[in-house]
Amino acid sequence: MTVKSSLLEMLEKNKGEVLSGESIAGELGCTRAAVWKAVKSLREEGYHIEAGPNKGYMLAKDTNRLSQEGIRLFLDDPKVKIDIYDELESTNQTAKKEAMMGEAGHGAFVIARSQTAGRGRRGREFYSPADTGLYMSVILKPQGTIYDSLLITTAAAVAVYRAVAQLCGIQLDIKWVNDLFYKGKKVCGILTEAVTDFESGNIEFVVVGMGLNLYLDQENLPQKLRSIAGALYETKEDAEQTDRNKLTAMIVNELRKETADLKLSPDYVTHNMIPGHQITITDGNSSRQAFALEICRDGRLKVREEDGQETILSFGEVSVSM
Repeated sequence: MTVKSSLLEMLEKNKGEVLSGESIAGELGCTRAAVWKAVKSLREEGYHIEAGPNKGYMLAKDTNRLSQEGIRLFLDDPKVKIDIYDELESTNQTAKKEAMMGEAGHGAFVIARSQTAGRGRRGREFYSPADTGLYMSVILKPQGTIYDSLLITTAAAVAVYRAVAQLCGIQLDIKWVNDLFYKGKKVCGILTEAVTDFESGNIEFVVVGMGLNLYLDQENLPQKLRSIAGALYETKEDAEQTDRNKLTAMIVNELRKETADLKLSPDYVTHNMIPGHQITITDGNSSRQAFALEICRDGRLKVREEDGQETILSFGEVSVSM
């Protein structure tokens, strides 16, 4: 671990507390000049580190920049590989490459502060401006076949739901199959991509992409999204009160717990906004009305069609009919 990385870990552990340059140097086994050089580098990266004569160094409490060191403090398995980028085309794309090349294993994840080509289901664009949300993809190697991939998506929704509820005190609504809503607007989208063995159908690995809006810059929000997209908080100032490193770690922790044994979580059913409502089902260029009956044990959705027949959906876009 470099001096800079070790210093950041120390500062994250003691955020808001002053650490003397002498004690830091002694702890890290380096010179005070090396400490100062590391502090200078971290400041250039955007970390708010305060210093003064005979006062030492302090990572300001209002610092909320994503870092490996900050995230690891809250991970159940702090040894997993974490990659953080200022900008990527897509975290899912990068995570898949790492998994296929054998560079990242179970539980590893990729984070981007912004995405230029973030994707949702069916190739839709996912709006991912800099520093307004969490954009991450987790690599998993669960036991199961391609038929279990839907349960991985439901597990991801539950992971985000629980982490947001516990840390932010906000109760989200889950929308079958892969979205989370708040105050009637979408705040989180999930994209699960599985690579399977062609002959056995067993899952080799899965990449679970999650995009969670913390707040939205309304002035720069595309017009087509203004009636659809939402966020956890109305302002940047409110969003900055939530520790992004801790929220990221909590989502990953919950996701790993939920996928350790693939089955439908009661939370996914209890907090789902679709069952019991008249819905519109969109499949390609066609759409139809139906009544949502229940979430099946395998994550599929049972509906009553307009002709009275009951069918079970494995995929498709659904929305509550107004």
